[in-house]
Amino acid sequence: MTKTDERQHRAILQRIARRVMMERGLLPDFSASAIIELDEIHGAAADHEESTRDLRNLSWCSIDNDDSRDLDQLTVAEALPDGTVKILVAIADVEVVVKMPSALDDHAKHNTTSVYTAAEIFSMLPEKLSTDLTSLNVESDRLAFVVEMVIAEDGTLRRSDIYRATVRNHAKLAYNSVAGWLDGSGPMPQEIGIVNGLDDNLRLQDRTARKLKSLRHEHGALYFETIEARPVFDGR
Repeated sequence: MTKTDERQHRAILQRIARRVMMERGLLPDFSASAIIELDEIHGAAADHEESTRDLRNLSWCSIDNDDSRDLDQLTVAEALPDGTVKILVAIADVEVVVKMPSALDDHAKHNTTSVYTAAEIFSMLPEKLSTDLTSLNVESDRLAFVVEMVIAEDGTLRRSDIYRATVRNHAKLAYNSVAGWLDGSGPMPQEIGIVNGLDDNLRLQDRTARKLKSLRHEHGALYFETIEARPVFDGR
């Protein structure tokens, strides 16, 4: 099959995907007003409020799918003297860039999610935002909401808090390679070795996660194994 044939087949799939989007009541395109708003956004938001904490020095890292470009969550852990562990989860603060109300927010509120097809990805927010200005990208200062939890040795929650902070992702990691390293079936990802102390921090997070998992099962939680489907474009 020639390159021209492949482009024609992809164009057909794109038309089908767009038609199905509209049949399901979803918006395949951003409105003209949303595009104007997007053009007026020139950089990531900065925050100078005194209540916003500066946590950029912590060993934050993201763990996502291998091909993820929109990073919305970071984690880090800290062992406390009394044997408890403080777990911090940073969630990207999108609202500081995408104001409410706005045409961009209306689009995201209407579709509620990004839609992935073999021929085209219909992002909930434009890629300029989702993969850049609101994404918790490596070595980029970003505003986030931080959920702080202190976990006891038996896996119970001692206390929690939520606040805004400036964070900085120091390593972009992937589920499969990190899982293989933690269970001993694979090498340590190179990105972990670059950040001082990140290997110990990830093992601390893993031990704490196992305690939480055990406690959930003690309370009757069930485990369901699922398969993540991945669309593949076949030009044949």
